[in-house]
Amino acid sequence: MPDVSRTEIGRRIFSLQKEKNVEQVIEKIRRNLGDEWKVFSQTDIELLKNILGDAWVFVERDVWEKITFSRLSRMDLFDLIVIGRESKEKEIDERTAVEKALKILMTTM
Repeated sequence: MPDVSRTEIGRRIFSLQKEKNVEQVIEKIRRNLGDEWKVFSQTDIELLKNILGDAWVFVERDVWEKITFSRLSRMDLFDLIVIGRESKEKEIDERTAVEKALKILMTTM
């Protein structure tokens, strides 16, 4: 079995925590939207997961926990997806994308 450094273990744990938090948020959003959730394509959902994951990395945990994701509207989600797409396509840098996303997310607090 190859040696795995503490740093690598830490990175993996951090990545798993991020994925878990994003999945929990996606589930809250999906439940809140009900049938409206079906308008989002798998690509849209992946872009949404990516921007939420980026936001999770940058925001303090106590702030993240205060965001009421179930209050996000369909339009908020479309806006977040656009930001995610812009970030993925390098139209804006990751930091700018997170700042734009957080402006939307903070409206739910």
